Amino acid sequence: MTSAPAPTLRDLSQRFAQAGRVEAILLRPARRAPMLRVDRADAIAERGLQGDRSAARAAGRLAGKARHVTLIQAEHLAAIAALCGRGSVGAELPRRNLVVSGLNLLAARSLFREAPLVLRIGDAVQLEITGPCEPCSRMEEALGVGGYNAMRGHGGVTARVLVGGLLRVGDRVRCETTAAPLLG
Repeated sequence: MTSAPAPTLRDLSQRFAQAGRVEAILLRPARRAPMLRVDRADAIAERGLQGDRSAARAAGRLAGKARHVTLIQAEHLAAIAALCGRGSVGAELPRRNLVVSGLNLLAARSLFREAPLVLRIGDAVQLEITGPCEPCSRMEEALGVGGYNAMRGHGGVTARVLVGGLLRVGDRVRCETTAAPLLG
């Protein structure tokens, strides 16, 4: 009796235990403006979310850019709160566009260029994770002394909108392999 070969790192990096869920959608209408929590938003390919300041910029300036949308894991909000000595941290404080639960967003960035991964949200939207979303100095204002360091490693990820469409709170978030390397 022969056993199946052990999975490779390539195989393992494409396996996820479950789908995630969109817990919150937040828009930044202008720099330093309060976040707006919405139940739905239109993702615009190569731009960002309608109503967010990143999508409002001239389309030509954003083409190929890596930061159309920012995402954070809901599970990291509790870690940030603990590291700041707070009881909780609301979804608005880290200033990310999408709060996702149940899926390791850091693992949704492909380790292999020839085997890209995409986040498929709801029926149509596809995002490419482009890197970590490092905290800014505003986290000290929002979270208090040490807020910047509490966010380091827990700040979420940045993403490009590959395919636009409607996003809703409650949408399923799946990490999938793509057939061809992504552009950029």
